[in-house]
Amino acid sequence: MIWNVLTAALTLLYPLAIWFGHGSVEPRWLAGLLLLTIATRLPMFKLSLAARCSVAGGLALAAAAVASNAVLPLKLYPVLVNGAMLAAFGYSLVAGPPMIERLARLREPDLPPAAVAYTRRVTQAWCAFFVFNGAAALGTALFASDAVWSLYNGVIAYLLMGAMFSGEYLLRLRFKRLHHA
Repeated sequence: MIWNVLTAALTLLYPLAIWFGHGSVEPRWLAGLLLLTIATRLPMFKLSLAARCSVAGGLALAAAAVASNAVLPLKLYPVLVNGAMLAAFGYSLVAGPPMIERLARLREPDLPPAAVAYTRRVTQAWCAFFVFNGAAALGTALFASDAVWSLYNGVIAYLLMGAMFSGEYLLRLRFKRLHHA
């Protein structure tokens, strides 16, 4: 429980720490925060190929920040996270079952065919979200001020994700009412 709270806090505070630290703390020292954020996530990962690639990417970004003493590699971490999520969700659409179906079956093992089709569409919607969010994260990292990058990646992206979760939950309730009544 405490480990999950620490991980969530580091993940949420990461963009703000980069913003506040940039200019007063060398990027090579800020890279330590990225390493700590990655380290807290390791116990949560099954060491699948996707998880190993995500960790390797984070370590590469931290190493680049240390070697170059530049902040850009640290600002690319949200791009990496969105790319990893897109890869995992997208791969599940190809290899099956779709990610959202896997999650739904944890609560309801015998999904009706209509629900299986619905979970596929929701997985596709999350893929579109990760494309959009990753592109916005990349755009803010490359072309926006540190304040805009931090605002988008530390606040707006989480609000959008919350809106996506909430909207899908409301649609799911409607779907269940229409198909299970």
